[in-house]
Amino acid sequence: MKQIYTKTGDQGTTSLRGGARVPKDDIRIEVNGQLDHLNACLGMARSMMGKDDADRLLLHRVQQELMVVMSHIATPEQDVNPRQLHTAEMTSLMEQAIDAAATPTGFVIPGDGGTLSACLHLARTQARTVERRLWTLHRRHPVDESILVMLNRLSDYLFILALKNENR
Repeated sequence: MKQIYTKTGDQGTTSLRGGARVPKDDIRIEVNGQLDHLNACLGMARSMMGKDDADRLLLHRVQQELMVVMSHIATPEQDVNPRQLHTAEMTSLMEQAIDAAATPTGFVIPGDGGTLSACLHLARTQARTVERRLWTLHRRHPVDESILVMLNRLSDYLFILALKNENR
């Protein structure tokens, strides 16, 4: 098995795509850390869903796209990332799922609807955190605006999905 640690980050720096070293608290690293957290939240929620659940399959596609987004965030502005974004397609798919669901009313207290619903609410709040950090990044290092739109829509989708999966 390949050695997992490199010791290259022991002095507070890490690498962007292509090898450029930046401080570990660089906004690009912060955003990718928040995206990684979101992806883990989505994975936890997805693991509780039925194997053939259409939303489980869509969440898996979203997770894959988040990995592409992370690659783009870690690519210095002067470099070209060969991985193609499908964020606009993901946004459209989530909008279709939202439109197909019942419109929610009233306030929701996460946890009242069961474990899966609570996990989806946790993912929703993490998506909001990612979105806020992405806007900070965008002001310093512009990102493809379809990424910003997708993260905004993802939190809406996760809200609807949490309601849809209450008491499951």
